[in-house]
Amino acid sequence: MDAVNPPSLTSSLAFRLGTLGTVATARFTAAVESRGLKPKHVALLATLDAGAAASQLELAQVMGVAPSLVVSLADQLQALGAVARERDPADRRRQTLTLTEDGRSLLHECTALAHAVDDELAAALSPAERESLRRALGVLAREAGLPVAE
Repeated sequence: MDAVNPPSLTSSLAFRLGTLGTVATARFTAAVESRGLKPKHVALLATLDAGAAASQLELAQVMGVAPSLVVSLADQLQALGAVARERDPADRRRQTLTLTEDGRSLLHECTALAHAVDDELAAALSPAERESLRRALGVLAREAGLPVAE
């Protein structure tokens, strides 16, 4: 690395991933808005589907958001028929959420939308480059402690 002429900011992995993440988020947000959702709604559906948590408090912890946000998201998803909310018989203060069949269908639609956004973002890559990028991002996600599906 040349101390006089360091590499440009735009060549850094942090800058590129951050900027592309903003682009990807904007495109995914626009896609799921057609279903009346925001990305956090989809994240809640995916977390429930993965079985990572059931109570609203556990979901907030897993998702890294405030419990009040989970309550608001759950209210909206319940109104859509995507989740069911029940009191835990063992602890009446605890509410659990479950994904309904409508919720699974909605998550399936959002997954298809995410893959369509993937196709747009990676249109300039060859199939081999796409697979290499998918694997490399999987390694980085795993190292960051994020859930990674193969």
